[in-house]
Amino acid sequence: MRIIVDANVVISALSKFSVPFLALALVLDSHTNLISEKTFEELKVTLYQPKFDKYFFSDDTRPEILETILQYSLVIIPGITVTLCRDPNDDKYLELAHSGKADCIITGDPDLLELNPFENIPIITPKEFLDSISSYK
Repeated sequence: MRIIVDANVVISALSKFSVPFLALALVLDSHTNLISEKTFEELKVTLYQPKFDKYFFSDDTRPEILETILQYSLVIIPGITVTLCRDPNDDKYLELAHSGKADCIITGDPDLLELNPFENIPIITPKEFLDSISSYK
């Protein structure tokens, strides 16, 4: 499956063995994670916010996380502009979903979740993702 994991889910995955952690691990291990320059930049900026300092034991951890995400992702250059989301900063995820032919977007962002589905692409929480995967087994 081609999946987009929102930056807020990646940040929430810093809590090991949490639902977001398990969802992100499953995506990176068994699916194709889609990113764009804009979504990767949002992740980078968010990851370096001082409020997240408490989650990191060394200065090497954040670049390592970014390298891992990049290594296990397919970079897409969106070919459209979308202006649907209540928060215009979230439109980049819809542009990526359309251009990358995503199978779903995993997010905890209510502004994105309220648009479910977008062009028949489910917009779901990490828990809904894990539940949907386990129902296929």
